[in-house]
Amino acid sequence: MIMGLTGDSKGQLLCQLAELVKEISGLPECRNSCKKTHGTLVRRIKLLSPLFEELRDGNEESMVKIEEIKGFELLKSALDSTKKLLQSINEGSKLYQALQKDQVAYKFQQMTETIEAALSEIPYDKLDISEEIREQIELVHAQFRRAKGRPESPDLQLEHDLAIVQKEKDPDPAILKRLSDKLQLRTINDLTKESVALHELVIASGEDPGERIEEMASLLKKLKDFVLTENPEADTSEGEKGLMKHRSPVIPDDFRCPISLELMKDPVIVSTGQTYERSCIQKWLDAGHKTCPKTQQTLLHTALTPNYVLKSLIALWCESNGVELPKKQGTCRSRKAGSSASDCDRTAIITLLEKLANGNSEQQRAAAGELRLLAKRNADNRVCIAEAGAIPLLVELLSSTDPRTQEHAVTALLNLSINDSNKGTIVNAGAIPDIVDVLKNGSMEARENAAATLFSLSVIDENKVAIGAAGAIPALIKLLCEGSPRGKKDAATAIFNLSIYQGNKARAVRAGIVPPLMRLLKDAGGGMVDEALAILAILASHHEGRAAIGQADPIPVLLEVIRTGSPRNRENAAAILWSLCTSNLEQLKIAKDFGAEEALKDLSETGTDRAKRKAGSILELLQQLEVKEDAVSLSSL
Repeated sequence: MIMGLTGDSKGQLLCQLAELVKEISGLPECRNSCKKTHGTLVRRIKLLSPLFEELRDGNEESMVKIEEIKGFELLKSALDSTKKLLQSINEGSKLYQALQKDQVAYKFQQMTETIEAALSEIPYDKLDISEEIREQIELVHAQFRRAKGRPESPDLQLEHDLAIVQKEKDPDPAILKRLSDKLQLRTINDLTKESVALHELVIASGEDPGERIEEMASLLKKLKDFVLTENPEADTSEGEKGLMKHRSPVIPDDFRCPISLELMKDPVIVSTGQTYERSCIQKWLDAGHKTCPKTQQTLLHTALTPNYVLKSLIALWCESNGVELPKKQGTCRSRKAGSSASDCDRTAIITLLEKLANGNSEQQRAAAGELRLLAKRNADNRVCIAEAGAIPLLVELLSSTDPRTQEHAVTALLNLSINDSNKGTIVNAGAIPDIVDVLKNGSMEARENAAATLFSLSVIDENKVAIGAAGAIPALIKLLCEGSPRGKKDAATAIFNLSIYQGNKARAVRAGIVPPLMRLLKDAGGGMVDEALAILAILASHHEGRAAIGQADPIPVLLEVIRTGSPRNRENAAAILWSLCTSNLEQLKIAKDFGAEEALKDLSETGTDRAKRKAGSILELLQQLEVKEDAVSLSSL
């Protein structure tokens, strides 16, 4: 005997299926990197709707065989799971989904396979449906079957853009624009929602968020800076601006401490994964409590982990809403006497320093990485780490044979050098020769960060001499030629700063700086024209620099910049041209032959004050040259 269901049971299941399809079809359009995959899945599921509606509206007395019910039950389970996935994609962090694209794609593929398996269990030829509906469902089933064995192609442009923005300190605005559009993070409102989604992701993880979350916070900050630069008034109408003057913004619940209900200044995570204001939870623990105030779960330990991601999100929200950024309680400048860091911070830093000094290679690598991150986060950390004696230990690790340890050490020193008082400590620890060695022989990331460190240290004039004498300039020129866009900019900035010292100008010229600078100057799409002109302008004040530039056929490209460049670049090009023409009559004649007079006349009227002076001076030289040439012509008659 074949088991079956009554019409009522059948109708209930079909109604549930029809409702699920309706709910999935009514989900908001996906506005992130999963847009295509999300839309395709929703469209296919929507095409199943006529099947359930026709069956539901059919003969209520008909019996449905057990094989058919198995397929419908499987399909209901599959559609339930699909609805949850699609909702999580819509509501979740767009940056997380973009960075975890492989995992997200796998989830979509799983859903596709589950729906296809369920459809395979439904014998359409035995159902009381019209031929038109049967053909449509068989077509949809065929689409799911093909999709099961053919995953979506990866978005290579998105992958490339994410990699560039993650690595570079100052990414190309065009790349940020593409990312902003692709991820639909175009306004401050979009970015605020993404901030909350990121925070919820941290809370849901229930553990230390790790480097991936920190990467996302960094990406979010770069996108926010781009959006504010492109559209400072984003998301703020005139009416809203007036209202904002008379009301305070509502603080998101996730940014409030569950104990004090105030905006958190120094959020920390306890062992249950909940976040509290440090001072509030510390008072709770000091009172002898062993449980989490919010969940009442017993705490496995009483260590407090700084929630750096949430802190950066709170800072972003404060900046976006015109709220004064909370000041952390008990910073290094307001500690109790005799201590430059809180007991908790000092304990953590001392532990890391102990690992740097006496740990095995893995412990040293991990400790250097932690100090690198701590030094990056705020000014107080940079003071505390230096005062604790980290700098000499980090300098020793510059000679490590482990590339990652070396990268961490040089980057930690870079971050520490942001504090002016630390610059002297780093130099006094004998760091310059070792940093130069990393610049010559390290990994590309280490070389680029070594260049940035040398630039930071060279802000102090006496360091310019020491860095140049240590052989940094040839290595910086090599990085200028073969580094990433960010690395080239770091190398160029360091070379420029070092070349302010007269002795380093000669070193740079003798090391062959001029030919690569001319290549960068002629490559308008390379993004290094500004830097190349700035360095050439400073080298042109040195006799060896002028001679080397003059041999590189510079006049045509300099005149092109004077005609079409930015105000600053036109000024630098005019300065270089002036140096060449005032010291070499042949260069003046070449400039005349290439039509310099017209370009310089325009510059003398529309350029910066300095550019006008240089243009006027060269025009006078051209007039004198013309007079001499006329005199020579007359005398030959």
